[in-house]
Amino acid sequence: MKKLLLSLLALIAVAVGASAQQIQLGYGGFTQMDNSDMHADAGKINNAWGALTAGVNFNVMPKLKLGVSYTFSSASFKKWDGNAYYHVLMANAYYRYYSNSIVRLYGHLGIGADITHVSDIDETKGYFAFQISPLGAEVGLSPKTAIFAELGYGAQGLLQAGVRFNL
Repeated sequence: MKKLLLSLLALIAVAVGASAQQIQLGYGGFTQMDNSDMHADAGKINNAWGALTAGVNFNVMPKLKLGVSYTFSSASFKKWDGNAYYHVLMANAYYRYYSNSIVRLYGHLGIGADITHVSDIDETKGYFAFQISPLGAEVGLSPKTAIFAELGYGAQGLLQAGVRFNL
């Protein structure tokens, strides 16, 4: 897990050092962390508000973008006052399989690491994180701005929506 996290941090450092071609901000609901046991054995989840994601993407081929992202989410527990805080770093690939003048359809695959911190018991654990979104749609609002929505499952949510800015 430590090697994976260090590899992702190195990938982020390279991404920041290079010129990113796209920045994205998104929100997703019902994440992998909410649905599975990724909260350090602290009990059943009571309330989870979803996940905020920020990422940078690079065009590497006409239909393929690669990037890195950071996702933050938190949840409360049913039996006590503690909270779980999820920090997810992922490497992402986006493959566009259809486009016309209005919409671009794509698939998204992300893999990475989740670092979960549970307050009150002061416990931190690492988990494998992923995102599989076979159906993604992006609509350009201008040459520099687009909105997107993805349907899939993983650390960024069952349904994720947001905005992308081309640089």
